Amino acid sequence: MTAPRPFALRPATDADLGALADLLTAVNPRHPYTADSLAHDLHSLRAHPLGLHVAQWVAHTPDGALLGAASALQFGGMYHPDRYHAEVGVHPGARGHGVGAALAAHVTAHLEARGAREVLAGAYEDEPLSLHFLASRGFREVMRFFDNVLDMAEFDPDAWAERATLPGGLRAVTLADLSAELGEDAARRAYYAGWLAAREDVPRTAAATPVAYEDFLTRLDRPEHLPRGTLLAVTPAGEVAALSELHRDLHDPQRLNTGLTGTTRAWRRQGLALALKVAALRVARDLGAREVWTGNATTNAPMLALNDRLGFRPRVAWVEMQRGQVDG
Repeated sequence: MTAPRPFALRPATDADLGALADLLTAVNPRHPYTADSLAHDLHSLRAHPLGLHVAQWVAHTPDGALLGAASALQFGGMYHPDRYHAEVGVHPGARGHGVGAALAAHVTAHLEARGAREVLAGAYEDEPLSLHFLASRGFREVMRFFDNVLDMAEFDPDAWAERATLPGGLRAVTLADLSAELGEDAARRAYYAGWLAAREDVPRTAAATPVAYEDFLTRLDRPEHLPRGTLLAVTPAGEVAALSELHRDLHDPQRLNTGLTGTTRAWRRQGLALALKVAALRVARDLGAREVWTGNATTNAPMLALNDRLGFRPRVAWVEMQRGQVDG
């Protein structure tokens, strides 16, 4: 542990993005940030049609070095006007000196002033001090999410060729290919319709909020977006029955991250998810990926079983914790 350093709190600004991305990466190296990805995320939140609340603060030394950061955010995918997501992170070299407590007190006062009725936060299961920090402030566990990682050196997509097939009439295409066939707007709208339907039953701590097409498009502007890595199962009528998404990792060119893998209700239990996951992993192999990461709720037994069959292995779980609760 380093010696205590004097610090003060202030609101974060866009001038902090580079240093803030470095700080957040040091706090959670499993899921690193870049200034570009952080800027895109913040812009998407601030421009959201629901008027989401976005507030961030940093703890800094007199010479400007960032020791910690905190945020109070609302997300469009699971929105309620009285629900907030709070995050507090302290650089590993600055822990144990009151930085986290000061940031947490500031966020708590901010949320109380706004009349927050539900706050979601979390920490990894191998971080007992962080979990105790939350529990001592009235949070309780509500869900867990695994990072699951596939070592591509141990996976042969061709070995699944006969077991990972689509039902007759369906074909697997990438978003890039579908855009070339139909035009970009038509392909994106088909993708959007399938994505909306597939996300209906994704495990979460509250009901999903409808996502407008314009908001969906912001996902495609992310620097991590990989049109070639978005695999779609398309019906003869041109509808997307299932999808599996791969995204670039901006810190590691040999790592790919999985977005949503899902199937619309009418096409479930027919092997679509397996076929598209294998097709996506074939793309990952062609791109020279060393690892593919995915995240799954521990309650999502079918997807956990599918990933286990393919060779994904779980890492430590993220523990989602909640204080208070709103209906809906």
